[in-house]
Amino acid sequence: MNKNELIDYIATKKGDLSKTAIAEILDLAFEGIEGALKDGGEVRFVGFGTFKVSRREASTGRNPRTGETIQIEAANRVKFTPGKELKEAVNG
Repeated sequence: MNKNELIDYIATKKGDLSKTAIAEILDLAFEGIEGALKDGGEVRFVGFGTFKVSRREASTGRNPRTGETIQIEAANRVKFTPGKELKEAVNG
């Protein structure tokens, strides 16, 4: 599912909102999640899951095409841990 498909899904479930309004709400939600993660926080949706930032330290890797050794820079990454209800829904 992509963003437009999600907007369509919400529009079918909540017919009194326009797709434009739904898109604006989703953009605001994503902006809020991004802001919280940028500030080093975590975003927790009970039953759905938790987004949080983890640090990947610098390391040495190898280019698979050439075999050349390369330096991989340290970086922050976003991790998602699914909640109990989501796990149960997916595993059925």
